[in-house]
Amino acid sequence: MALKYIPACFSRVTTLLAFIVIGLLSVGSVRAQGNVATPDPKGDLKTSLTSLSTLYKQEVERLEKQQQQSKGLYDDGLISRVEFENGEKALADALAKVDQIAKDISAASQPALVLTPDVASNMFASDRPWSSGNGRVDGLIRYYGAKYGVDPYLIFCTMSQESGFSASATSSKGALGVMQLMPDTAARYGVTNPYDVAQSIMGGTRYLKDLLTMFNGRVDLALAGYNAGEGAVMKYGNTIPPYSETRNYVKLILARYGRKQAS
Repeated sequence: MALKYIPACFSRVTTLLAFIVIGLLSVGSVRAQGNVATPDPKGDLKTSLTSLSTLYKQEVERLEKQQQQSKGLYDDGLISRVEFENGEKALADALAKVDQIAKDISAASQPALVLTPDVASNMFASDRPWSSGNGRVDGLIRYYGAKYGVDPYLIFCTMSQESGFSASATSSKGALGVMQLMPDTAARYGVTNPYDVAQSIMGGTRYLKDLLTMFNGRVDLALAGYNAGEGAVMKYGNTIPPYSETRNYVKLILARYGRKQAS
Protein backbone atom coordinates (compact mmCIF):
# COMPACT_ATOMS: atom_id res chain seq x y z
CA MET A 1 0.00 0.00 0.00
CA ALA A 2 2.68 2.51 1.01
CA LEU A 3 4.73 1.81 -2.10
CA LYS A 4 1.69 2.30 -4.32
CA TYR A 5 0.78 5.56 -2.57
CA ILE A 6 4.24 7.14 -2.93
CA PRO A 7 4.33 7.10 -6.77
CA ALA A 8 0.78 8.48 -6.92
CA CYS A 9 1.68 11.30 -4.52
CA PHE A 10 4.91 12.00 -6.40
CA SER A 11 2.92 12.20 -9.63
CA ARG A 12 0.57 14.81 -8.15
CA VAL A 13 3.49 16.89 -6.81
CA THR A 14 5.24 16.72 -10.18
CA THR A 15 2.11 17.90 -11.98
CA LEU A 16 1.65 20.76 -9.50
CA LEU A 17 5.28 21.86 -9.92
CA ALA A 18 4.87 21.78 -13.69
CA PHE A 19 1.87 24.12 -13.48
CA ILE A 20 3.81 26.50 -11.20
CA VAL A 21 6.80 26.60 -13.56
CA ILE A 22 4.55 27.25 -16.57
CA GLY A 23 2.78 30.04 -14.65
CA LEU A 24 6.07 31.70 -13.68
CA LEU A 25 7.32 31.53 -17.26
CA SER A 26 4.10 33.09 -18.51
CA VAL A 27 4.33 35.96 -16.03
CA GLY A 28 7.96 36.57 -16.99
CA SER A 29 7.03 36.60 -20.65
CA VAL A 30 4.20 39.11 -20.10
CA ARG A 31 6.50 41.36 -18.07
CA ALA A 32 9.18 41.19 -20.73
CA GLN A 33 6.67 42.08 -23.42
CA GLY A 34 5.35 44.94 -21.30
CA ASN A 35 8.85 46.31 -20.86
CA VAL A 36 9.46 46.30 -24.60
CA ALA A 37 6.21 48.10 -25.35
CA THR A 38 6.63 50.86 -22.75
CA PRO A 39 7.85 54.13 -24.37
CA ASP A 40 10.88 55.66 -22.72
CA PRO A 41 11.43 59.16 -24.18
CA LYS A 42 14.09 59.99 -21.60
CA GLY A 43 15.99 56.84 -22.50
CA ASP A 44 15.66 57.67 -26.19
CA LEU A 45 16.99 61.15 -25.50
CA LYS A 46 20.01 59.87 -23.57
CA THR A 47 20.74 57.35 -26.32
CA SER A 48 20.66 60.08 -28.97
CA LEU A 49 22.81 62.42 -26.87
CA THR A 50 25.33 59.67 -26.19
CA SER A 51 25.57 58.96 -29.92
CA LEU A 52 26.12 62.66 -30.55
CA SER A 53 28.78 62.77 -27.86
CA THR A 54 30.65 59.91 -29.53
CA LEU A 55 30.54 61.68 -32.90
CA TYR A 56 31.72 64.97 -31.39
CA LYS A 57 34.61 63.28 -29.58
CA GLN A 58 35.66 61.53 -32.78
CA GLU A 59 35.64 64.88 -34.55
CA VAL A 60 37.81 66.39 -31.79
CA GLU A 61 40.33 63.56 -32.16
CA ARG A 62 40.42 64.07 -35.93
CA LEU A 63 40.92 67.83 -35.61
CA GLU A 64 43.61 67.41 -32.93
CA LYS A 65 45.62 65.15 -35.24
CA GLN A 66 45.07 67.50 -38.15
CA GLN A 67 46.16 70.48 -36.07
CA GLN A 68 49.31 68.73 -34.93
CA GLN A 69 50.22 68.23 -38.58
CA SER A 70 49.28 71.82 -39.37
CA LYS A 71 51.58 73.06 -36.59
CA GLY A 72 54.55 71.40 -38.27
CA LEU A 73 53.54 72.75 -41.67
CA TYR A 74 53.10 76.24 -40.23
CA ASP A 75 56.48 76.12 -38.49
CA ASP A 76 58.04 75.13 -41.82
CA GLY A 77 56.27 77.98 -43.59
CA LEU A 78 54.19 75.65 -45.77
CA ILE A 79 50.78 76.99 -44.70
CA SER A 80 49.67 80.49 -43.77
CA ARG A 81 48.93 81.81 -40.30
CA VAL A 82 45.27 82.23 -41.31
CA GLU A 83 44.97 78.53 -42.21
CA PHE A 84 46.56 77.52 -38.92
CA GLU A 85 44.30 79.82 -36.89
CA ASN A 86 41.22 78.54 -38.72
CA GLY A 87 42.21 75.05 -37.64
CA GLU A 88 42.57 76.24 -34.05
CA LYS A 89 39.10 77.78 -34.17
CA ALA A 90 37.56 74.61 -35.62
CA LEU A 91 39.14 72.58 -32.82
CA ALA A 92 37.90 75.02 -30.17
CA ASP A 93 34.37 74.85 -31.58
CA ALA A 94 34.47 71.04 -31.57
CA LEU A 95 35.63 71.00 -27.94
CA ALA A 96 32.80 73.38 -27.03
CA LYS A 97 30.31 70.95 -28.57
CA VAL A 98 31.73 68.10 -26.48
CA ASP A 99 31.35 70.21 -23.32
CA GLN A 100 27.79 71.17 -24.20
CA ILE A 101 26.69 67.64 -25.00
CA ALA A 102 28.13 66.50 -21.66
CA LYS A 103 25.91 69.09 -19.93
CA ASP A 104 22.91 67.93 -21.96
CA ILE A 105 23.55 64.30 -20.96
CA SER A 106 23.81 65.36 -17.33
CA ALA A 107 20.51 67.25 -17.61
CA ALA A 108 18.84 64.27 -19.27
CA SER A 109 19.94 62.08 -16.35
CA GLN A 110 17.97 64.22 -13.90
CA PRO A 111 14.52 63.04 -12.80
CA ALA A 112 11.93 63.62 -15.49
CA LEU A 113 9.67 66.62 -15.16
CA VAL A 114 6.22 65.44 -14.07
CA LEU A 115 3.39 67.47 -15.55
CA THR A 116 0.26 67.20 -13.43
CA PRO A 117 -3.02 68.42 -14.96
CA ASP A 118 -2.86 71.61 -12.87
CA VAL A 119 0.72 72.39 -13.85
CA ALA A 120 0.07 71.62 -17.50
CA SER A 121 -2.99 73.88 -17.63
CA ASN A 122 -0.98 76.74 -16.16
CA MET A 123 1.92 76.22 -18.58
CA PHE A 124 -0.04 75.69 -21.77
CA ALA A 125 -3.55 77.01 -22.29
CA SER A 126 -4.14 74.61 -25.18
CA ASP A 127 -3.13 71.39 -23.45
CA ARG A 128 -5.85 68.97 -24.57
CA PRO A 129 -5.92 65.28 -25.55
CA TRP A 130 -3.99 64.66 -28.78
CA SER A 131 -1.85 61.91 -30.23
CA SER A 132 0.37 61.30 -33.22
CA GLY A 133 -0.47 57.61 -32.96
CA ASN A 134 3.04 56.86 -31.67
CA GLY A 135 3.62 56.84 -27.92
CA ARG A 136 7.35 57.50 -28.27
CA VAL A 137 6.78 60.54 -30.49
CA ASP A 138 4.11 61.91 -28.14
CA GLY A 139 6.46 61.48 -25.18
CA LEU A 140 9.28 63.32 -26.96
CA ILE A 141 6.93 66.17 -27.94
CA ARG A 142 5.84 66.61 -24.33
CA TYR A 143 9.37 66.28 -23.00
CA TYR A 144 10.90 68.92 -25.30
CA GLY A 145 7.84 71.15 -25.06
CA ALA A 146 8.25 71.25 -21.28
CA LYS A 147 12.02 71.62 -21.48
CA TYR A 148 11.98 74.60 -23.85
CA GLY A 149 8.66 76.17 -22.87
CA VAL A 150 6.73 75.51 -26.08
CA ASP A 151 3.12 74.30 -26.11
CA PRO A 152 3.33 70.59 -27.00
CA TYR A 153 0.15 70.89 -29.03
CA LEU A 154 1.74 73.61 -31.19
CA ILE A 155 4.68 71.26 -31.81
CA PHE A 156 2.21 68.51 -32.66
CA CYS A 157 0.27 70.70 -35.11
CA THR A 158 3.47 71.92 -36.77
CA MET A 159 4.81 68.38 -37.11
CA SER A 160 1.53 67.15 -38.55
CA GLN A 161 1.57 69.87 -41.20
CA GLU A 162 5.29 69.49 -41.92
CA SER A 163 5.66 65.73 -42.31
CA GLY A 164 2.48 63.95 -41.26
CA PHE A 165 4.65 62.38 -38.52
CA SER A 166 6.93 60.65 -41.04
CA ALA A 167 10.51 60.45 -39.75
CA SER A 168 11.82 59.73 -43.27
CA ALA A 169 10.10 62.71 -44.92
CA THR A 170 12.25 64.71 -47.37
CA SER A 171 10.88 67.76 -49.19
CA SER A 172 11.76 68.93 -52.69
CA LYS A 173 13.45 71.94 -51.08
CA GLY A 174 15.72 69.78 -48.91
CA ALA A 175 13.86 69.86 -45.58
CA LEU A 176 14.44 66.64 -43.63
CA GLY A 177 12.82 64.50 -40.97
CA VAL A 178 9.71 64.63 -38.86
CA MET A 179 10.11 68.38 -38.17
CA GLN A 180 11.37 69.09 -41.71
CA LEU A 181 14.53 70.93 -40.71
CA MET A 182 16.62 72.54 -43.42
CA PRO A 183 20.31 71.52 -43.20
CA ASP A 184 21.42 74.97 -41.98
CA THR A 185 18.74 75.03 -39.29
CA ALA A 186 19.60 71.50 -38.20
CA ALA A 187 23.27 72.47 -37.89
CA ARG A 188 22.33 75.60 -35.92
CA TYR A 189 20.68 73.48 -33.23
CA GLY A 190 23.23 70.68 -33.14
CA VAL A 191 21.14 68.14 -35.06
CA THR A 192 23.58 65.80 -36.78
CA ASN A 193 20.95 63.36 -38.04
CA PRO A 194 17.67 65.10 -39.04
CA TYR A 195 16.05 61.69 -39.57
CA ASP A 196 16.56 60.82 -35.90
CA VAL A 197 13.15 61.53 -34.34
CA ALA A 198 14.49 62.71 -30.96
CA GLN A 199 17.04 65.06 -32.54
CA SER A 200 14.52 66.41 -35.03
CA ILE A 201 11.90 67.18 -32.37
CA MET A 202 14.55 68.77 -30.16
CA GLY A 203 15.83 71.00 -32.99
CA GLY A 204 12.37 71.91 -34.25
CA THR A 205 11.15 72.78 -30.76
CA ARG A 206 14.16 74.98 -30.05
CA TYR A 207 13.63 76.73 -33.38
CA LEU A 208 9.95 77.35 -32.57
CA LYS A 209 10.94 78.70 -29.15
CA ASP A 210 13.45 81.12 -30.68
CA LEU A 211 10.91 82.27 -33.26
CA LEU A 212 8.23 82.82 -30.60
CA THR A 213 10.74 84.85 -28.56
CA MET A 214 11.86 86.80 -31.64
CA PHE A 215 8.29 87.75 -32.56
CA ASN A 216 7.04 88.47 -29.03
CA GLY A 217 4.90 85.37 -28.71
CA ARG A 218 3.08 85.87 -32.02
CA VAL A 219 2.29 82.28 -33.03
CA ASP A 220 1.34 83.31 -36.58
CA LEU A 221 4.68 85.03 -37.19
CA ALA A 222 6.60 82.17 -35.55
CA LEU A 223 4.91 79.71 -37.90
CA ALA A 224 5.60 81.97 -40.87
CA GLY A 225 9.25 82.08 -39.83
CA TYR A 226 9.34 78.32 -39.48
CA ASN A 227 8.07 77.94 -43.05
CA ALA A 228 9.76 80.82 -44.87
CA GLY A 229 12.59 81.75 -42.51
CA GLU A 230 12.70 84.52 -39.93
CA GLY A 231 14.49 86.76 -42.44
CA ALA A 232 11.46 86.75 -44.73
CA VAL A 233 9.16 87.76 -41.85
CA MET A 234 11.45 90.64 -40.89
CA LYS A 235 11.85 91.67 -44.53
CA TYR A 236 8.11 92.33 -44.74
CA GLY A 237 7.97 94.37 -41.54
CA ASN A 238 7.19 91.53 -39.13
CA THR A 239 4.17 90.38 -41.09
CA ILE A 240 3.40 87.09 -42.79
CA PRO A 241 5.30 87.15 -46.11
CA PRO A 242 3.13 87.37 -49.25
CA TYR A 243 3.93 83.82 -50.30
CA SER A 244 0.88 81.67 -50.99
CA GLU A 245 2.58 78.57 -49.54
CA THR A 246 3.49 80.35 -46.30
CA ARG A 247 0.08 81.97 -45.89
CA ASN A 248 -1.73 78.67 -46.44
CA TYR A 249 0.69 76.94 -44.07
CA VAL A 250 0.03 79.44 -41.27
CA LYS A 251 -3.73 79.43 -41.92
CA LEU A 252 -4.00 75.63 -41.76
CA ILE A 253 -1.99 75.26 -38.55
CA LEU A 254 -3.72 78.16 -36.79
CA ALA A 255 -7.15 76.78 -37.72
CA ARG A 256 -6.29 73.48 -36.07
CA TYR A 257 -4.40 75.00 -33.13
CA GLY A 258 -7.13 77.57 -32.48
CA ARG A 259 -9.94 75.00 -32.58
CA LYS A 260 -8.12 72.89 -30.01
CA GLN A 261 -7.61 75.91 -27.76
CA ALA A 262 -11.34 76.65 -27.88
CA SER A 263 -12.43 73.05 -27.23
